[in-house]
Amino acid sequence: MPLPDWFARRSEGAWNRREFARLASASVLGMSLPSALAATARNAAAKNVLVILEQGGLSHLDTWDPKPEAVAEHRSPFKPIATNVPGIRFTELLPHTARIADKIAVVRSMHHERGGADAHPNGTQYVLSGSHPSNPGPTMPDLGSTVSHVLGSRARHLPPYVMVPGNHEQAAETRTGFLPASTRVFKTGGRDLSDPKWKLDGLRPRAEFEGSRLQLRHDLRGSLESASSDSHGMNRFYDQAFDMLTSPKVAEAFDLNRESPATREKYGAGHRGACYLLGRKLVEAGVRFVTVDVRWPLTKETPGGTNMNWDHHDLIYTDGCCGTVRDKAGGEGRYGIGHWVMMGSTDRAFAALVDDLDQRGLLAETLVCFVTEFGRTPRLNKFQGRDHWTKAYSIAFAGAGVRGGQVIGKTEKDGGHVQDSPHTPEDYAATIYEKLGIDRTQPLYTASNRPVYFGQDGKPIPELI
Repeated sequence: MPLPDWFARRSEGAWNRREFARLASASVLGMSLPSALAATARNAAAKNVLVILEQGGLSHLDTWDPKPEAVAEHRSPFKPIATNVPGIRFTELLPHTARIADKIAVVRSMHHERGGADAHPNGTQYVLSGSHPSNPGPTMPDLGSTVSHVLGSRARHLPPYVMVPGNHEQAAETRTGFLPASTRVFKTGGRDLSDPKWKLDGLRPRAEFEGSRLQLRHDLRGSLESASSDSHGMNRFYDQAFDMLTSPKVAEAFDLNRESPATREKYGAGHRGACYLLGRKLVEAGVRFVTVDVRWPLTKETPGGTNMNWDHHDLIYTDGCCGTVRDKAGGEGRYGIGHWVMMGSTDRAFAALVDDLDQRGLLAETLVCFVTEFGRTPRLNKFQGRDHWTKAYSIAFAGAGVRGGQVIGKTEKDGGHVQDSPHTPEDYAATIYEKLGIDRTQPLYTASNRPVYFGQDGKPIPELI
């Protein structure tokens, strides 16, 4: 088998200690040197993955999968609209996305094959890992952790797996599983990323360590590690921290103020647009796997908006705030799905993101995934809301060779059950691995040298490959 181009280039004298360490650690933790090279050499449609995780259980009936034939008392008030692809319709909550439908593929036939992942914590863990939380054996890591472990980073000064902002109630469901701590997601934090004063904390060293003193400390650490046989496991932490503190590219990647007013306007005002835009900036800077997990913050413009994810158990169609709990409905702290801070900003930001990536030449190498942990019930409850529903929901993809302008799968006329081409979160995970060229037949290994196969419970969604 011919050596990959990057290996040939490094063979000409440009190999460094970090790359040898990466391949050595791959061998120790589950991949031989030939396997590591083979994984890198596989044809990959994607170089990066950008996941938009709209957490809380977004209603597919009000967005991607309109059901105008559902019975009147349970039908969404939002009418179907045409897209720029003949025959494909979304609801009127997605006017901007409808104009870029030729760039996206919607999977309307997502479902969970078994129970146990129908609450937000375990449902979020399911979509983050692509593995059912109740599976026996070791806890499976996030997709981003697995990807960063197998493929490494594309930018030495940035973590390979970043979550923006990574501070909502389900962000604690991220996992490294059996993988080393060095694969842990880096969370940017930040209450409102649209605030001009927002910046990533910790990007600068303490004043007394700036300049040559920081470099001297780094060099001293390198000298000490060469004399220690136990230091290798911390190399990635130290090197990444040093690179983040010293590279001017880091501040640029996280600085939204460098974007033009026209670009900011395109993504839409407020927190969600800023989060999606930061996702694009990180992909552009070389971050391998980015997850954007927006939840609109409480601001003076959104009184009562204390938990604005998609968990619309009551008053899903109100024009403003859903108010407080009514007889344990569970929908407090949200605004109605049609409000700007909900689907208005989502539609605007998602369409802008796909279009922006395309215009910058990044969409061809970036797999964009718009996901949620489950859908909402086809019937309205007594509180005029929709409850958790795992038997049918929708997700969407764009980029990295995905043929846009298609709908995959079908649900019944009320959107309650899948009728055609059923797919699961395991299939979603397998699709990501396939797009990145990762060989799922090769196991990873636990610290006790136990082989663990990943992505084996699903099959790539064929229409996306």
